[in-house]
Amino acid sequence: MNRLRKYILIALIALAIFSTYYIINFIENKYKSLLNNNLIRIFIKSDFEVPNKYSNVDKNNNGIADPIDIVNSARKEVQIKTKYKSNYYYGGYPPEGEGVCTDVIWRGLKGADIDLKTLMDNDIKDNKKNYVRIGETPDTNIDFRRVQNQNVFFQRKCIAVTTELKARDRENLQEWQPGDIVVFLEDYEHVAIVSDKRDEDGIPYVIHNTNPNASEVKLSWFKCPINAHYRWKY
Repeated sequence: MNRLRKYILIALIALAIFSTYYIINFIENKYKSLLNNNLIRIFIKSDFEVPNKYSNVDKNNNGIADPIDIVNSARKEVQIKTKYKSNYYYGGYPPEGEGVCTDVIWRGLKGADIDLKTLMDNDIKDNKKNYVRIGETPDTNIDFRRVQNQNVFFQRKCIAVTTELKARDRENLQEWQPGDIVVFLEDYEHVAIVSDKRDEDGIPYVIHNTNPNASEVKLSWFKCPINAHYRWKY
C-alpha cells in the first residue's frame, strides 16, 4: 500500500510539472508581447525619459518659458473644470468657466501673451479664400473659434511637426513637446494642447475640452487619426 501511494504521489508530481510547463509555454507564446511590455515597465520604467526640447524663449519676461506658460494657462481650464458649452458670443469670447476645445487653445496661448483672436481675424481678413469655415463675410465673433479655421491658421503660421506617436521611442516622442497643438479632423473635429506631463511610456498628455468639461488625458486616449501637429514660432 505504501509503495502504491508512493507511485501515485510521483505520478501526481510529474503531472503537475508537465501541466505547469505546458501552461507557461502556452501563456508565453500567446501573450509574449504583452508580457515583454509589462516586464519593461517593471524593470526599466524609471530609466525611460524623454528629453525636454521645448523653446526657452520668454517673451513676456515672467521667468517661465513661453511653451510652459501656454501649458499652465491651458491647465487652468482643467483646474476650474470649464464646462463644455458650444455657443455664439457677441465679442467672440465666452465667459470664464465655459467654452469648447478651441477656447482651450486661445486661452492657453494667452498665457504667453499671444492674442490668437486678433492674429486670426487679421489673417482671415487678408486671406479669406484660404479659410474653409468662412461665410461671405467674416464673423469675428466666431471664426477664430472654429477648429478648421484654427487648423488653417496654424498651418500657415506655425511649424508642422510629426503626427506619428510611438510609445517608448525617444526619437519620436521628443518631437512631442509642451505647448504644441494637436488637431483632429476625421470624424471628430477637435483640437488640444500638449501637456508637460507624460506616462511611463513617454506618451504625452494633452489638455482639451470635450463634454462634460476640460480635462487632461493621454494623447493615446484618442482613437481618431491625428491630422496635424503644430509648434508656435516663438
